[in-house]
Amino acid sequence: MIESTLEWDVRIPEKKIEEKYWLNLKKRVIESGLCSHCSTCSLICPVDGIISEDREIDFPDWEERCVDCSVCVRVCPRWDYNPLSDIGDYIELVAGKSRRFRGQDGAMVTEFMASALEMGLIDRTLFVGRDEEWRTEVYHIRSVEQLFDIKLTGTKYSFANVLPEIKRAMRTSEKGIGIVGTPCMVSGIRKLQKEFSIFRKKIRLVCGLFCTENFYHHQLYAFLKEKGVDFSKLIKTDITRGKFIATMTDSEISFPVKELNSIVPHGCEVCIDFTAVESDFSVGSVGSDPGYSTVVVRTEVAKDVLEYIKQNGHVDFGKVIIEVVEKLSNLKKKRTKNIPEEYRKHMKE
Repeated sequence: MIESTLEWDVRIPEKKIEEKYWLNLKKRVIESGLCSHCSTCSLICPVDGIISEDREIDFPDWEERCVDCSVCVRVCPRWDYNPLSDIGDYIELVAGKSRRFRGQDGAMVTEFMASALEMGLIDRTLFVGRDEEWRTEVYHIRSVEQLFDIKLTGTKYSFANVLPEIKRAMRTSEKGIGIVGTPCMVSGIRKLQKEFSIFRKKIRLVCGLFCTENFYHHQLYAFLKEKGVDFSKLIKTDITRGKFIATMTDSEISFPVKELNSIVPHGCEVCIDFTAVESDFSVGSVGSDPGYSTVVVRTEVAKDVLEYIKQNGHVDFGKVIIEVVEKLSNLKKKRTKNIPEEYRKHMKE
């Protein structure tokens, strides 16, 4: 029998305190208020000890189970936080409305992922659905037909365990997977891909959602119940022109979005990335006519999907008013003042 040894170089981050890496992450990122709840650490933990639920990220029995491997720190986008902002680089900017799917706006996230499935670029994609109380649930979509499920449409405004589900999706995927996530989740994916080649190979298409902030479900649920929202009748939630709007089957409740400030997680207060600048393509409603989605195509792989969509006539296209997107991006950028000084040195002037 021939024995062989594989060796490779890994950059081990410097510990800030003389303890296990998990405690370093907890002290430097979670307890400091930087944690975005992207859940990248929960995905990568080799002992599955890091818990990502409807509460602060935690590793309850870390003293016994943590193997001090450093991967949670290596993939955390907030460990050495490099704040990103503005619209970012892009190849094409379009407004679109799917002709075959219904969505909160133009259903362009669904259209892109459905097209990627049809093209054979991916063989599964992760979507966030909801239960009767609008608690988030992650669905593994393997066919275009599954995307007609109405539970998958609309914005939920609550953290979802998308990244931890990547591990399960990768086990059964042959062609690759598509991911839909908020800007912080996209940053987590890029960190994963930088550190581990398997994620570069398996994650083929990343959609970033325009985002101002996200919430813990239990806090948002209680807040909206107090406002009179009947979740059994709730159709969609939206943030438009400074107002949070809850549309039900028989009525609508709206209030200034600033009233939610008391439950905005600390990690969102230091985020200045509105358009998910690291994604393959970004989608949001601002800058387009009602019923349409704004799509920022950033990479060649997303460009290929857009060309497929055009060739097959799956979308009605419109015009994007880029100044509106820039306005919202600049508004979120004002949160720079909340970012600790040591991280601001990374920012572009």
